[in-house]
Amino acid sequence: MAAALLKEAGHEVIGVTMTTWDGPPSEAGGARRGCYGPAQAENVRDAARVAAALGISFHAIDLAREFGEEVLAPCTRDYLRGVTPNPCLRCNRSIKFARIPAALAARGIAVDCFATGHYAVVDHARAAGRHLLLRGKDRAKEQSYFLAMLAQEQLARAIFPLGAYTKAEVRAMAAARNLPAAGRPESQDFVAGGYHAIFGGASTPGPILDERGLRIGTHRGIQYYTIGQRRGLGIARGAPVYVTGIDRAANAVIVGPEEKLYADEFEADELNWIAIEGLAAPLRVHARIRYRHEGAAATLSPAPGGAVAVKFDAPQRAITPGQAVVFYDGDVVVGGGIIRPPAPQGRAGGV
Repeated sequence: MAAALLKEAGHEVIGVTMTTWDGPPSEAGGARRGCYGPAQAENVRDAARVAAALGISFHAIDLAREFGEEVLAPCTRDYLRGVTPNPCLRCNRSIKFARIPAALAARGIAVDCFATGHYAVVDHARAAGRHLLLRGKDRAKEQSYFLAMLAQEQLARAIFPLGAYTKAEVRAMAAARNLPAAGRPESQDFVAGGYHAIFGGASTPGPILDERGLRIGTHRGIQYYTIGQRRGLGIARGAPVYVTGIDRAANAVIVGPEEKLYADEFEADELNWIAIEGLAAPLRVHARIRYRHEGAAATLSPAPGGAVAVKFDAPQRAITPGQAVVFYDGDVVVGGGIIRPPAPQGRAGGV
């Protein structure tokens, strides 16, 4: 639909998609619920059909190797060290908005702008010298969170035609134009069945510890657990317990009652500033610690090593190391970073 709107506005448009799956193909419909998986050939055919319906050229670019090296490998390393990464942010910055334009240029295809179907808005005029990223109209579907690591030079060429519409409006517009795949289901996960489906190699089981450090179970590998998880622990207790921490050094998963999931401060690094050049003094923001987090009022302060300290006004549930935190001033994305693991703390008891 993004391409249709741009063409109707008088722009010269070409269609581009990338292929990232390097395993055997599959036509299984369930696999299409993820953006990475064996049903990718069918996704490419859908994109080609839309391009044909619009009368524009279409290019499929093989980026499987780059995707493996720059998204899959680092995300797998993160899981194996006990943090929970967000591959979508890494993919957007390193692959979609970097490798695709570079591949087009290598083919001798010059483009002025790079448009995607993300539900977000770019404002090139509001702030002198800065290209701003804003939340899209559809608050339930808007995707500024996933774009918060884009660099200024990437935002400078970015266009998000769907950001001014709701998802329902876009589907209605696509249906009115009889575009192929207008009723296609949304992707729900990065990988159909969850990222764990592509882990390779042997897992290293270890202890599940309670708050006192007492062993109450055995986990199958720290990569299979994340902060806030309740299901799949294999622990029978009188009251529900949740993963409250992961100790990589001890290869241990820490569990406790739900109230232990709440905290009001953490540090973030790998920062990317969009609305400002950097943080020199405390700054009030609205911070989101995951895509489905509504966000909460917080204060940012410079921290050692180029990091930022985030202090919420009220405790938040399941602040998860490895996830992105995105800072907002109203609808404007101030910037973002990656949540750091907490400093190791001693734990009484034995395993």
